[in-house]
Amino acid sequence: MDPLVVDTADYHTAGEPFRIVVGGVDPPKGATVLDRRSWSEEHLDHVRRFLVNEPRGHADMYGCFVTPPDDVGAEFGLVFFHKDGFSTACGHGTIAAAVWALEHGIVPAREPETTFAIDVPSGRLSITALAETDGTTHHVTAVRFVNVPSWVSALDVSVPGVDCTADVAYGGAFYASVEARSLGLSVEPAQLPDLISIGREIKRALADHPSVRHPTDDRLSGCYGTIWYETIESSGHHLSQRNVTVFADGEVDRSPCGSGTSSRLAILELRGLLPSGGHLEHRSIIGTVFQGRILGEAAPVAGHRTVSTEIEGQAFLTGRHRFILHPDDDLGYGFQLR
Repeated sequence: MDPLVVDTADYHTAGEPFRIVVGGVDPPKGATVLDRRSWSEEHLDHVRRFLVNEPRGHADMYGCFVTPPDDVGAEFGLVFFHKDGFSTACGHGTIAAAVWALEHGIVPAREPETTFAIDVPSGRLSITALAETDGTTHHVTAVRFVNVPSWVSALDVSVPGVDCTADVAYGGAFYASVEARSLGLSVEPAQLPDLISIGREIKRALADHPSVRHPTDDRLSGCYGTIWYETIESSGHHLSQRNVTVFADGEVDRSPCGSGTSSRLAILELRGLLPSGGHLEHRSIIGTVFQGRILGEAAPVAGHRTVSTEIEGQAFLTGRHRFILHPDDDLGYGFQLR
């Protein structure tokens, strides 16, 4: 057997890693990016494991396959993956992929703004990238994207087996939001073991809850993660919160979580804590920031009232890699020690 060889460009967005496959793997097949996600689950899971597992990755790794778009309205598509499988949305990955596309000439960069679209499993995202140039090189200073319509599916859900309630909302994936202090916790690294442990319990408890059932496509259903949050400051149209998202099976988002920020904005708007036009400064457990904005009401989805949200962040290249699996390597596609 020939060795498996995969080339990647690695980025971080607000501290969260993102591994973009740029060579060695043919694009996933299917009519849409959501179809290509399903195809990847069946045909490319070994590549996912190869790239996220130790010794080449780690239990908190994230990445994507680049695909054709759904149609000519977008530049390209993304199929996201993590340590446990393939996700329907990834805001930090969208930001990183936008920077990659501009830095590598996939999308021609213009100063001061470049606008284009990216297709992801949950839908089409409108991208605006801010850039500066020294005459030869474009430096992307920020990326903001308008997410798919977001909505609240249930408030104050009693979580079976856990003494707390959760608000469930969709921002490309379903998240259960829980105020950390309701369980005597705070969003800080010292309490991460408890946040992970209880966050996993909450996700498992809500796995089959009606609030995480997508109304039009069951492939978008399921509780993707638990968002622990706490308020730092609130003043009218501006709100500052700290959060940590525990997703998949105990994976921790180092960034403020892009699609999770959209779900938080939907909850805040419905509860009257942040009006249309309002701004959320969303801080991560390591102190990095996404800026979230409520743009207004969006088109309903299967009877759900929705809001349009915009998320802004920044990503940086961390390395370019060629990963190799030798046929004689007994560790094969790797392992996890989580």
